[in-house]
Amino acid sequence: MRDSEPPTKRKTTTQAFEERVANRSPQDYVLFLYVAGLTPRSTLAVERIRAICDRYLLGRYELTIIDLYLQPELARLAQIVVAPTLVKQNPSPKRLFIGDLTDEKSILHGLQIAS
Repeated sequence: MRDSEPPTKRKTTTQAFEERVANRSPQDYVLFLYVAGLTPRSTLAVERIRAICDRYLLGRYELTIIDLYLQPELARLAQIVVAPTLVKQNPSPKRLFIGDLTDEKSILHGLQIAS
């Protein structure tokens, strides 16, 4: 009978976000790229970080792209005020990269990836 079944509890976007970060193994890279729609700088940042991840972190990363217009609550939680911004959540230490990510050498250094 349907009335006796407990109601299913839906996760909020914030809860899902926090669970994904908590459930990753320590050696995997957890990256969040905050973008502002389909602006040229945001589009370029998406292309750049995907290329870097595919070249240097294949199979060892999770990249989540968050549009500030569609999910402003996630940007607010992460205290992101500029887009595009890349956040390296894991492995520690946490790092933020602001801009279109065109300086690959700087990104590799910040992600602690030997080039």
